Amino acid sequence: MTAMEFLPVLFMVAGVVLVAMVTLFVSSLLRPSNPYLAKNMPYECGMDAAGEAAGGRFRVPFFILAILLVVFDVEAMFLFPWAVVLKEIGLVGYVEMFVFMVLLLVGFAYAWLKGALEWEA
Repeated sequence: MTAMEFLPVLFMVAGVVLVAMVTLFVSSLLRPSNPYLAKNMPYECGMDAAGEAAGGRFRVPFFILAILLVVFDVEAMFLFPWAVVLKEIGLVGYVEMFVFMVLLLVGFAYAWLKGALEWEA
């Protein structure tokens, strides 16, 4: 493979970055900017913040669990194509996938030890 084969990918990445930057710039010029204290306060269901949320710090176990689910779904997504081409990639591919799975297991153990999988009612 030569560097010229990656030129279309480079153009695509540059185009995406350019479109994103232009969109952010134009929206910053067109949007109204009128910040005031009441507008910047947290708002939920028409009620003032009370309890743990009023202090600005609260636990979000559902979101942590959802992020962990996404991480392990990505692992499963990589396992299926790997299993299909296992004979063709040989021992090197087997070892690489083993290292990948060990790294994910280390991350799972870390999350477990930190209590990210504990669900408190």
